[in-house]
Amino acid sequence: MKKLNIAIVGLGNIGSYLFKYLSKNKMILAKKNNCIPNVIYLSAKNKNRKRKIKFNKKMFLNNYLDATKKEDIDLIVELIGGAEGPAKKLVFKALQNKKHVVTANKALIAKYGDQLSKIAEKNRVNLEFEASVCGGVPIIRSLKEGLIANKINKVFGIFNGTSNYILSSMEKENKSFSEVLRNAKELGYAESNPTSDLNGDDVAAKLKILTSLCFNSFLNKKIHVEGIKEIDKDDINYAKKLGYKIKLLGYAELIGKYIYQRVHPTLIKKSSYVASIDGVLNAVIIDGIPVGESIIQGEGAGPAATTSALISDISSILRGNIKFPFSISNKERKNLDFKQISERSFSAYLRFEVVDKPGVLSNITQIFSKNNVSIKRLVQDPNKNKGSSSIIIITHPSKDRSLNKIINIINNRSYVKKKSKLIRIDDN
Repeated sequence: MKKLNIAIVGLGNIGSYLFKYLSKNKMILAKKNNCIPNVIYLSAKNKNRKRKIKFNKKMFLNNYLDATKKEDIDLIVELIGGAEGPAKKLVFKALQNKKHVVTANKALIAKYGDQLSKIAEKNRVNLEFEASVCGGVPIIRSLKEGLIANKINKVFGIFNGTSNYILSSMEKENKSFSEVLRNAKELGYAESNPTSDLNGDDVAAKLKILTSLCFNSFLNKKIHVEGIKEIDKDDINYAKKLGYKIKLLGYAELIGKYIYQRVHPTLIKKSSYVASIDGVLNAVIIDGIPVGESIIQGEGAGPAATTSALISDISSILRGNIKFPFSISNKERKNLDFKQISERSFSAYLRFEVVDKPGVLSNITQIFSKNNVSIKRLVQDPNKNKGSSSIIIITHPSKDRSLNKIINIINNRSYVKKKSKLIRIDDN
C-alpha cells in the first residue's frame, strides 16, 4: 500500500492531539483510504518544551521551513496560527514547492486565501481548510461536495463557541459579562486574550470563507462587524421577557443582485432552532435551492473537534483527490457586488437609560417619528431609587441607517445617563 508522507508544523494542543491520533489510527485510515498517512517530521517553536507526546528526536525539524524543501514530504499540516509571520511563510512556500497543505488557520485563509488558491491550482496541489471554520462541523466539505447542486441564497449561524458560551451562560445563570468571561477562561473555553472572539473578528474571518464558497466569489472585506462586549445582564433579561435570546450571529445573504455580510449580536425568538444552540456548540444554517434549509451543528473548537476536521482533509488527499480550494477554478470565481448593511431594513431592539422626568419619553418617540421609524412595542421600566428609567423599544422593520441615526441623536441628549443600545432582531 502506498504512503503519504506528512510533516506537522505546530505542536500545541491541536498538533499534539493530531500526532497521537495519526500514530494510533493510521492503519485504520489506510484501510479506508487505500493509502497510509505517514508522519515523518514534526516541527515547533520550542523543541524542548514538555509535551504529552513521544516521538523520535530525529523526526524534529529545527527550522520549520525545511519542511517545504524536503523531497520526501508530500503534505504539510500547518498548525502555527495567525495570518502573518511563520504561518504565512510556511504555507506560501509549501504550495510553491508543490506540497499539499492542510490548515486550521482561518485568519490566514480569510486574508490570503485568494492568493494561496491560485498557487495551489497552478501547482496542482491541495489546499484544504475544513478545520478553519467551526471545528468539528463539516460545513466546508458539505458546501464543496454534499451541497454542490444547490444555488445558495443565505448562510448564517453561530460560528464562535466562546461568545456563545458567554451569552448562554449569562442568560441561564443571570451573571454579568465579566463573571462569565472569567469562568470561560478557567474552563478553557476562552483564551487568555479572547479579543478576536469577543469583538466579532473570529466570526468575520469564518464568514468571509463561507461566503466565498457559497457564492463562488473572491474573498471580500466589506463586512459589518460588531462583538458582544457591550451586551450586559439587563439586555439579556429584557430580551428574555420579550420572548427572545441574544446570540452572536454571522450572516451572508444574496438579496437581489447584492451580497450582504454582517456579524452582530441578534435577538432571536426563543422558539427558533438557533436559540437552542447553547454552550460552546456551533451551528451553520444553509438556505439553498433545491435543498431548502440545511442545518449542521457540533463542537466548534478544541483539539478533538479540530482533529476530526483535519483528518477529513488529510483523508481527501490520501484518496488522491486534487480539488480547487474554493470548489471552482479561480477563473470562474467572481467579484460580486457586496454592499454594506446601512440600506438593509431590520426590526430592532433599542434600550435607553434616561433620567426619569416628564417629557423624556415624548421626546424620544418624536425622534423616532421624525426619522420614519415605526414603534412596534414600548416598555418603560422605572428605577425610582436611582431616579432613572429604562426605555425599551422594539421597532417595525426600518432602514439600518435610520436606526443608527436615532441612536446617535438620542445619545447626545442631556437626559441620557449612559450609552444607548441597538440590537437587530431576526424574526424568522
